[in-house]
Amino acid sequence: MTSTPAEAQHLRDLAWLRRVRDRIDREYPQPLDVEALARGAHMSAGHLSRQFRLAYGESPYGYLMTRRIERAMALLRRGDLSVTEVCFAVGCSSLGTFSTRFTELVGVPPSVYRREATRATAGMPPCVAKQVTRPIRNREAPAGSLP
Repeated sequence: MTSTPAEAQHLRDLAWLRRVRDRIDREYPQPLDVEALARGAHMSAGHLSRQFRLAYGESPYGYLMTRRIERAMALLRRGDLSVTEVCFAVGCSSLGTFSTRFTELVGVPPSVYRREATRATAGMPPCVAKQVTRPIRNREAPAGSLP
């Protein structure tokens, strides 16, 4: 069975998109922007954004921020770092942007999450706590809800 040039290009694009997603997963605390990710995938930033959204349901930046918030949730549950320290540890350079995005995904500000999640997951194995407290992708959390 032979494929058309368009199908072959689509498969190559999907392989590059997986590499971009894997890079975001590995390098989330590093300064990453769509332009740099697109250069690494041999695509324009616009094409990468469109194709990434089609493949994964959100933009590369949205995926990066979700990954950072997931890691921030784990660090906040530990309770030994301040919200500011966690913000910078996960690669965010703006405490305001971090707090806003955290609240959108989790439903409560990071300071509230830090205070209450420690109690909510006490005695729970970390692998279970991670699954139970995972942020909601592609839709906002209900206000005031603690996972």
